[in-house]
Amino acid sequence: MESYKLTLKQSAAKELESLPHRDLVRIVSRIQALADNPRPPGGEKLSGQERYRIRQGDYRILYEVNDARQAVTVVKIGHRREVYR
Repeated sequence: MESYKLTLKQSAAKELESLPHRDLVRIVSRIQALADNPRPPGGEKLSGQERYRIRQGDYRILYEVNDARQAVTVVKIGHRREVYR
């Protein structure tokens, strides 16, 4: 199976920069793992949207998968109490 191409929206990259360092390392590794498996165990499809989410501690990573282009786009990264707003 070929790897998916990872892209981050500019807003997601900005959110990533503002995270605490200890969480940042774990979140970046979770995002990189999406290239090999865009629908990992524990990931869920969001209802009413064509987006998925994965959890990393208290943070959530929201992303879209385009199977035709084999691309994963990270849309939003944030704390669980704020990310769905």
